[in-house]
Amino acid sequence: MSDTNPDYPLMEHAPERLRAASGLPLGDVSVEAAGAGRLGIADVQISAETLRAQATVARGSGYAPLADNLARAAELTAVPNDELLHMYHLMRPGRATGAELAALAERLEREHEAPRCAELVRAALAVYERRGLLRRDEG
Repeated sequence: MSDTNPDYPLMEHAPERLRAASGLPLGDVSVEAAGAGRLGIADVQISAETLRAQATVARGSGYAPLADNLARAAELTAVPNDELLHMYHLMRPGRATGAELAALAERLEREHEAPRCAELVRAALAVYERRGLLRRDEG
């Protein structure tokens, strides 16, 4: 990332904008706090707000693809881990039918308010259809 962006790096220039998933200010997340047992799992997970802030910096520095990835990651912070793993499995070539990927996109949009991720799944579906990478139901 370019160091010409006045907010970069955020930890130095805008630390008040950075929080863990628990809401704990990122400056309070430290090896010492972990060693003392003062941190829980949500204290070491990134928050959607921090990812969106990083996306803004990336976009402002001319890194649109990185910004898009960070924005999608922000959407996924609300998705339970077991569901994320299932989604990952479905996105692998040959693992899902077209109907399953279409349903995944709908679920991302409707249940998780993740329109950027849904758009990515629909784009993958189109490519998988074109390249013959969808699972075919046996029957």
